[in-house]
Amino acid sequence: MAEIKEEKKVISRVIEEEMKQSYVDYAMSVIVGRALPDVRDGLKPVHRRILYAMNDMGMLHNKPFKKSARIVGEVLGKYHPHGDAAVYDSLVRMVQPFSLRYPLIDGQGNFGSIDGDAPAAMRYTEARLNKISEEMLEDIEKNTIKFVPNFDGSLKEPTVLPCKVPNLLINGSSGIAVGMATNIPPHNIREVVDGIIAFIDNPDIEIEELMRHIEGPDFPTGGIICGIEGIKHAYKTGRARIIVRAKAEIEPENNRIIIKEIPYMVNKSELITQIANLVRDNKVKGIIEIRDESDREGMRVVIELKKDANSSIILNQLYKHTRLQDTFGIIMIALVNNEPKLLNLKELIRCFIEHRKEIIRKRTEFDLEKAKSRAHILRGLIIALEDIDKTIRIIKESKSIQQAKETLQSILNITEKQAIAILDMKLQKLTSLEQEKIKREHEELLKLIESLKEILDSKDKILMIIKEELLEIKRKYGDERRTLISEKTAELKIKDLVKREKVVITITHAGYIKRQPLKTYRQQKRGGKGMLAAGTREQDFIEHFFIADTHSYILFFTNKGRVHWLKVYEIPEGSRQAIGKAVVNLLKLEKDERITAFVPVDSFNSGEYLTMATKKGIVKKTELMAYSNPRKGGIIAITLDEGDELIEVKKTNGRQEIILGTKKGSAIRFREEDIRATGRSARGVRGITLRENDEVIGMVVVHDDESLLTITENGYGKRTRVSEYRLISRGGVGVRNIICSERNGSVVTIKSVNDKDDLMLISRNGITIRIPAKDVSVIGRSTQGARLMKLRDNDLVVAAAKIIKDE
Repeated sequence: MAEIKEEKKVISRVIEEEMKQSYVDYAMSVIVGRALPDVRDGLKPVHRRILYAMNDMGMLHNKPFKKSARIVGEVLGKYHPHGDAAVYDSLVRMVQPFSLRYPLIDGQGNFGSIDGDAPAAMRYTEARLNKISEEMLEDIEKNTIKFVPNFDGSLKEPTVLPCKVPNLLINGSSGIAVGMATNIPPHNIREVVDGIIAFIDNPDIEIEELMRHIEGPDFPTGGIICGIEGIKHAYKTGRARIIVRAKAEIEPENNRIIIKEIPYMVNKSELITQIANLVRDNKVKGIIEIRDESDREGMRVVIELKKDANSSIILNQLYKHTRLQDTFGIIMIALVNNEPKLLNLKELIRCFIEHRKEIIRKRTEFDLEKAKSRAHILRGLIIALEDIDKTIRIIKESKSIQQAKETLQSILNITEKQAIAILDMKLQKLTSLEQEKIKREHEELLKLIESLKEILDSKDKILMIIKEELLEIKRKYGDERRTLISEKTAELKIKDLVKREKVVITITHAGYIKRQPLKTYRQQKRGGKGMLAAGTREQDFIEHFFIADTHSYILFFTNKGRVHWLKVYEIPEGSRQAIGKAVVNLLKLEKDERITAFVPVDSFNSGEYLTMATKKGIVKKTELMAYSNPRKGGIIAITLDEGDELIEVKKTNGRQEIILGTKKGSAIRFREEDIRATGRSARGVRGITLRENDEVIGMVVVHDDESLLTITENGYGKRTRVSEYRLISRGGVGVRNIICSERNGSVVTIKSVNDKDDLMLISRNGITIRIPAKDVSVIGRSTQGARLMKLRDNDLVVAAAKIIKDE
């Protein structure tokens, strides 16, 4: 015998190509068989197998619960050859009301919580189908969908469910495949039904029109979607990011924040821990206690605040730093004919409608065949009953069933099926009542057949059935929207995180700036020693000092006539002993450029002006709106003569009076109307004629109820009634304001004050004193004044500010 050797076929292949092909095969297996939902029923294979197995087991919504372990075993043994944990986890998610907008399975037992608690083991929990799942499985027995062999070929399983319910849109889906992911948000069933019906009525409907019906995602946990642009973009392109905020209420009377709803898929317990950590790390100030008072009635997290805490600011800080505000990335990828596709809203709806059209067509064909078959049998019975005596005689004379069947077919001219039905007919059918029932049933079947044929011949009727079924779904399961949609975006500006309050701004001669809360300074009696307001470096001293609101703009005017912008909250906060931050790090200043004037501005309104004064007595008036467009490097505020400097800027209304004060103790009072409004870069006009070696040190805007405060460098000062300064034209030499004796020294500043004001004086060595303005005597112009502040050796007053008390 010849030796026969079995030949093995060996194919040589480059390993890179083999790995590439194998990985592509694996990727497609994950994409199609595990991670992405089918666009038609919105289910992944594991969810579909669970629902089908439960339906097959008769676990309907009105039947008793059965152990989850039994369901998992059924799914594993028949359809899903993977781990039991994967099946049970999927089952659990379909039970959780905080995971699915419309849960597909009714559970009994511990199925986990929004706090991240794990569900009980499958041997302890029980489940059955929810009614809405039965709607998804309806007509599955009518050859409406394709069945394929299971993993071992012993059974058949569905490739898709008939899905009367638009499950992909109402419950959404999420999954990570290989090289792609999907994240479709849930929606409200009423809105989705209305949107689908609108699409059926007008297939050319635009996305904007659809959004009149489908406003946006509707998460099971509620919350607030901030802004509609993200929703529009998602519905048009299939991709977008939306911001979801917790629904929180502020109780002013108790000064606390109540959180009632949180963003979708946020763990409440972890969120509370996150807030507690922020409080511990001093990143959010003002919270004294956090309590979780959630119960069966709903969620309730109470955040207790300090009495003086600003609840709105703290809430905004929590939005900024915790998952009270979360981003939901929408990626609407689903399987269309087993291929992953990125779909917009219209395409999702179109795919569902096409699926339902196919289901209704196949269901109608099934019902038609069934009705035809039954009508055929009934027609045979009617033929037999019309001549029952002949029929009975034929049967009696036949020697066998086969002969009887053949004889009946021949003589009555009927088919084999009809003959068998006649032979199987019970004698009770011979009663007149039963004969009448058969005839009536036959007539009804003929009408049904005609009706079913009309459906198959008309696309409009199929669409009408889809609409009717959807309206019934809406009636049964429709509920109110849970997630609010706000047109305002959630973009938090820094000012939303900063409490609105009065602060003290200090700037040193070397250019260091900081802010401090006004309440840092306690009020003292006139003549007190004051307290340390700011630490300074050696040979540095406080040069500028004023009060502002944290939400105001500060217009910084420099000696070179330029203006820079800064929000007060952008100035770093420091302690009394802190030096502050260099202004050059906050503003782009040129070499040898320093800040000489500041104007807090809440808003840039027309009809308001900036009036400026220079060291050489030049004044200028320009509309405030001219300074409303900030630039990083600043802009020209005034054109200066050589050797001149900008020393003061005030906000005015165009109809006020101005007083200029000089270093040598002179002052001039004139109308603001005498200064013609000019452009931003103009030079200005003469405000006062200066004597030799004199210069302007201050400018005030006159108010009827105020007096002129003059402060000298040696700590002396006085108040003088404005009426003592006669009103003259601008450009004059003015009148005496204060005697600049050796005791007083030169004038440091002038202020316009009233009895309700508090004054803040600050020395070169950083010592401050806060005194009531009413403690400063009101005396004449040609006097020396009284001591306002005791100074140590080699110390001088360098600045003063007035504090306008809030009512």
